[in-house]
Amino acid sequence: MSLATDFSHRMTRHHADLLVRGGTVHTPNGAERIDIACLDGRIVALGDLSPQWQAGETIDATGLDVLPGVVDSQVHFREPGMTHKETLDAGTRGAVLGGVTTVFEMPNTQPLTLSAADLQDKLDRADGRAWCDYAFYMGGSAVNADQLDSLENRPGCAGIKVFMGSSFGDLLADEDATLRRILSHGRRRVAIHAEDEARLRDRYERVRASGDVREHPVWRDAESALNATRRIVRLAEETGRRLHILHVSTGQEMAFLAQHKNRVSVEVTPHHLSLSAPDCYERLGSLAQMNPPVRDKTHQHALWEAVRTGVVDVIGSDHAPHTLEEKAKPYPTSPSGMAGVQTLLPIMLDHVNAGRLSLARLVDLTSAGPARLFGMERKGRIAVGYDADLSIVDMEARRTISNDWIASVCGWTPYDGVCVRGWPMHTIIRGRTVVRDGGLCNATPCGEPVRFLEADAQTHQA
Repeated sequence: MSLATDFSHRMTRHHADLLVRGGTVHTPNGAERIDIACLDGRIVALGDLSPQWQAGETIDATGLDVLPGVVDSQVHFREPGMTHKETLDAGTRGAVLGGVTTVFEMPNTQPLTLSAADLQDKLDRADGRAWCDYAFYMGGSAVNADQLDSLENRPGCAGIKVFMGSSFGDLLADEDATLRRILSHGRRRVAIHAEDEARLRDRYERVRASGDVREHPVWRDAESALNATRRIVRLAEETGRRLHILHVSTGQEMAFLAQHKNRVSVEVTPHHLSLSAPDCYERLGSLAQMNPPVRDKTHQHALWEAVRTGVVDVIGSDHAPHTLEEKAKPYPTSPSGMAGVQTLLPIMLDHVNAGRLSLARLVDLTSAGPARLFGMERKGRIAVGYDADLSIVDMEARRTISNDWIASVCGWTPYDGVCVRGWPMHTIIRGRTVVRDGGLCNATPCGEPVRFLEADAQTHQA
């Protein structure tokens, strides 16, 4: 019997691999009390499916909210080259424990992800080891700028990532001529780390002399971020390229970007929405150190206003772990970055319960938004024909985040000891339950590369 015939035969018998019953399901129609039938990795029916549907596995979601699978479109899983602080296995395990079903991983590994061979190496490493679905960014630089239109369309590529600051070697692209070449080769949206490298170098002596981590947002000031953002937007207008500005951290940038939404999408992180200076540096020291920095509440309020008014398109964790030993180095030799993929959803659910945003808005920021911006195939919504990626949460559950819960190799979180209301209970990847009642329940990782509509269309045209 062919796969298509077998699929049709089982459909007429109303058989599913998985039924999710009784939950409040967040569909494009809004929140509905309905059931979900999943077969062969896809959603095949929605509605009151009892008693005509049967399944090999059933999840009772009564009292729970069923969200489209959460997408974290900015993670650094450090493999290859820095597996002492993170791996694809541990990073994706943390993702699914936190309710995340898809991740986009960044190119600043060792070696850097700059060629087709580099990308294929990461895909090979993820095969059979990733607990969630995945794609990998290609780094945009002077050494590969002229090949980017081809590289960005390779299977498993999330797009191009450019570091205007805070990087090293071939991955740093801080000159207009290089940036113009990168933007001129390709069509997909380019992700940007926007900090002004020249200004950072000029101001470095200030923090080197002080050794005070509280100076981090003074060294990497709002002007360094705004200058770089203005510059890359101008170059994008010249070249006709679309941009995605990562981890926007200042009110000035948000005001500027609100005037350029025709070409630019915007990301914020839970860290910038949840932590603020100087308190975070006084409590956490260099554990709160990231680039761009966590800033004061004036900027944080502006970020929340941008979430409220729709300027922000997605939330990404910027999961970028380092070991506690590395973080203990004297500032500014201490590295920037913190774990975040596993805490993204719990922290944001707590913000929902605090009234800072609606659950529907969170769904758009973490599911529909990334799928729309990046052209993800069959992702981002609970609808018939889409991948059965589900993040099932208990909005009333109260939990305390702890270092012991963190799956990352680094073993720590800046939210250790933080009590939240709202918790991921079940995580489903293409119809396979990998987390049930908050714990891993499947011994075999089932992640696969994400497919992208725009990349596939351009590949076929070529």
